[in-house]
Amino acid sequence: MHFTRLFVSLQLNDRNMENNKMIPTTERVFQIFKELNQIPRPSHHEERVADYLCQFAERLGLSYKRDAENCVVISKPATSGHEGAEPIVLLNHMDMVCVGMSDPLHDPIDAYVENGWMKAKGTSLGADNGIGLSMALAVLESKDIVHGPLEVMTTTNEEDGMSGASQLSKDFLVGRKVINLDSEDYDTITTGAAGACLQEHRIPLKRMPAPGGKHRWYRITFEGGLGGHSGVDINKGRASAVVLVWAMLAAVYNEYDFDLASLKVGEANASIASSAEMVVCVPSGEAAEYVKAQQDMMNEWIKEEYGANDPGMHCTITKCKPLPTVIDKETLEALLTSLEQIPQGVVKMSETMEGTVETSNNVGRIVTEEDHVFISTHTRSFIDSDMEELSRQIASVFATSGAQSTTVMSAPAWQEDQQSPFLQLTSDTFLDVLGWRPRMVAMHFVLEAGFFVRHYPGIQMASIGPRIVEPHSTSERVELSTIDDIWRVLVELLKRLAV
Repeated sequence: MHFTRLFVSLQLNDRNMENNKMIPTTERVFQIFKELNQIPRPSHHEERVADYLCQFAERLGLSYKRDAENCVVISKPATSGHEGAEPIVLLNHMDMVCVGMSDPLHDPIDAYVENGWMKAKGTSLGADNGIGLSMALAVLESKDIVHGPLEVMTTTNEEDGMSGASQLSKDFLVGRKVINLDSEDYDTITTGAAGACLQEHRIPLKRMPAPGGKHRWYRITFEGGLGGHSGVDINKGRASAVVLVWAMLAAVYNEYDFDLASLKVGEANASIASSAEMVVCVPSGEAAEYVKAQQDMMNEWIKEEYGANDPGMHCTITKCKPLPTVIDKETLEALLTSLEQIPQGVVKMSETMEGTVETSNNVGRIVTEEDHVFISTHTRSFIDSDMEELSRQIASVFATSGAQSTTVMSAPAWQEDQQSPFLQLTSDTFLDVLGWRPRMVAMHFVLEAGFFVRHYPGIQMASIGPRIVEPHSTSERVELSTIDDIWRVLVELLKRLAV
């Protein structure tokens, strides 16, 4: 079933029994999502989405504000008779992690439905956070949903630095109760999130003429990995292409002289690297035969180490044409040493939240540029001081290699009082609408909530959303029935808050 056939199949019969009017169904949510997915929206390039949101508000005759970071807040007056209710904020972000796109600035998303799930052909879907944003816009458009004063707040660059949320002005928002629709766990209310520090490191390199004489050139690729979110998927035992690249280079380095000409690992700073490609040059003869043999040896190790959790990851080694330059040996050694010394994956499990990762680090991307090697690291922890200390240690490791490290984003951890009346009301609404009570959990991903708590004293937040699996990857998908359910919860929750 293709996206254009989706609308008829998803109509609901929800009714507002109080006034006997039809409540807008998720049909409109999906229509808006389709419109959003025609607008490329990678982080740092959200201007066109911001334009769309402003035009959406103008079409409805609603007031809005847009700041220098392209964050947009649209205000909607309360339903008649509910003007005295406390203002409610619907929070989302407008950017997405663009994986699998040859041109993220221009390529639309080709979505389709299969066995009750929406997916995208060859790319990430953008359900994170496009579905939540579509719900919020559908609420703005509706004339029948009961609610108090509303603010639909949409931030920028949530996925790669959170510069939008971090630079919000103190008067940009009025409401102090926030329903955050940026959540991927359908059966939970997210009440806390880890802090995160995104750093970029640049190791200086020199380009040297490629060696002459009898040498063999090989292109080594790793592909087929699941990748995934570098927070929520970090403990699932998946193969990071960063680890595999280091293992391959270290194996050859320990045995023979070789040169590295180019290296590209990973797709996004916030993702587990699912692919890599490098070009190496080795002397003909024994060294070349050793490199060729690494394909079978590496695939056997990948199968043994990751086969149960990441069965598609594999290595391919093929001959290729020579490149004109290679990087200097000092830079190669510095890169290998740095990758060996910094932690990759889970660093510590929580002692107070069973089964929850407390601290982790992920290397998202590595790229050899003209005069430096670029490496990004994403460090997360529920303990801000632990996150800060680990980030300092990582920067210190790179500093010994002459690298310059830049902190792109440092977001604080966030924790709500699970016994607050607001969260209890949200939980009760799930029970009354869906027949079951959601778990209240803290998640090992970063949310903008920490910045909102910092900017707006007294703010409270409940984070809910449909079931989104494998965000930040080409396997990203959203379960359609859970979108219907969250929509029903949202409509009822807004009604209950309009008192």
